Formats: sequence, C-alpha cells, structure tokens
Amino acid sequence: MYLETAQEELLKSIEFFRSELSQLRTGRASPALVENIMIEAYGSPMAVKGLASISVTDAKSLAIEPWDKTLMKAVEDGIRNCGLGINPVNDGKVIRINMPAMTEENRRNLVKIVGQKGEDARIRIRQTREEIRSMIIKAEEDGELPEDQKFADMEALDQLSKDFNDRVKDIAAEKEEEIMKI
Repeated sequence: MYLETAQEELLKSIEFFRSELSQLRTGRASPALVENIMIEAYGSPMAVKGLASISVTDAKSLAIEPWDKTLMKAVEDGIRNCGLGINPVNDGKVIRINMPAMTEENRRNLVKIVGQKGEDARIRIRQTREEIRSMIIKAEEDGELPEDQKFADMEALDQLSKDFNDRVKDIAAEKEEEIMKI
C-alpha cells in the first residue's frame, strides 16, 4: 500500500518535471512554449491554450489564433511580456512568433536551468520518500505492520526512489542534448 502511494507521487513528480522542461526553448518551435502563459482575459488570468489555437507552421514558427478576436492585443502583450525573449507579430487575424536563433550563451544558460529543475525534481522525490518512510515507521509503531515488513518496505522504497532519480537524470541529459544540438 505504501509503495503504491509512493509510486503515484513519484510519477507526479516526473510528469511535473517533464512539463517544466517542455516549456524551455530549444530553438525549435513547440506549442508547449506558449500554451501555459497566463493572459488577463474576461477579468481573470487564463492560459493561452484556453483562449486560442496554437499551431506550428514550420520548425521556427508558431501561429496563435485567439478564438475571440477582441483578445488579440492581450494575448500579444502577454506573450511579449512573459520573459521568454520572443517577439509576437499581430497581423489582425493570427499572432505569429518566429523563434530567434539560439546563441551558445543562451544554450549554456538553458542547460543550467535544466540542472536546477532536475535538482528540484530530485528534492521532491526525496520529500516523497521521507513522507512515505514516516508513514511506514508510524504504521510499525502502531502495530499495523510487522517489523520485518517495515524493513522490506523501506528497502523497496529506497530502490524505487533511486529508480526515479535515475529517470530524472536520464530525462535531464536528453533535454540538455536537445538544447545543445545545433
């Protein structure tokens, strides 16, 4: 039971890590780059993916077409001010984004960010491991779990945590390679 809970939580950590990495610019156009940018619309913040269709027109270009044309300026301003260093062009019907070429310095900075996000994911994995470890110890103290089962569960939990840490390392290495590829 404890290991199933741990696996579910660890999978959530991996999925969150993947979604964080998908928002990093790699030189190729990807809808994930802009889909979660928050835009002030209808009196509340909304993600671009909830306001417009996003399509990849070629390897270096995105087209964003808001369903409500009155939001064109808000979407354009939100993308321009999001801090990604991209400049949208509004032609009245579609907002186009041409991805600028990545410099060596930009690539190295992105690799550092990947490392930081990887460390954050490993921290979440450790926190999950410690929470489940505490639950196992409490269950053994309350008499719900025999001592030998406690040790077996702890060993399995440590192995599970190690496996997920290895997955984080592999995903980060793959993203770093993608970023550094010219």
